[in-house]
Amino acid sequence: MPDLKQTLLQLQCEFVAERNLVNPKEISWLQYDILNLLRNKRLAKPSEISRSLGVSRSKFSKAIKELKEKKYVLQEISHVDGRGLLTSITSDGITLLQSIDAGHDFLGKVTSEIFSLEQQKQFIDLSTQLIQVLHTERVKKDEHEYPD
Repeated sequence: MPDLKQTLLQLQCEFVAERNLVNPKEISWLQYDILNLLRNKRLAKPSEISRSLGVSRSKFSKAIKELKEKKYVLQEISHVDGRGLLTSITSDGITLLQSIDAGHDFLGKVTSEIFSLEQQKQFIDLSTQLIQVLHTERVKKDEHEYPD
């Protein structure tokens, strides 16, 4: 039976290789992750985004600055408190993500060809469980290292 750790490392390497194939080279993968998060959330505070992605605020600030320069995101003062910034994705940002998504369709195609419907459901369930635990642990670690 294959070693779990080695299998996870190989899967991660394959996912990174796939990401690199569809990367338009104009944004970093951190910037892609920021845009993808905003696509699902629409408006978010910078601290929420950096915490969710497990990156320092300084690293986030550099990435978001470049996204603003490329007109993929907007940042506006919150109308609620008048102090904090709210970040949103622009239509250009959505268009960029859609072009990247087309490249990611390959993963879904291969998976649906090699896994039965039952295996796909199992893979989704197990992956979702692992994703949730990894995300929760990263957020806990980030809150400890970068308290507000």
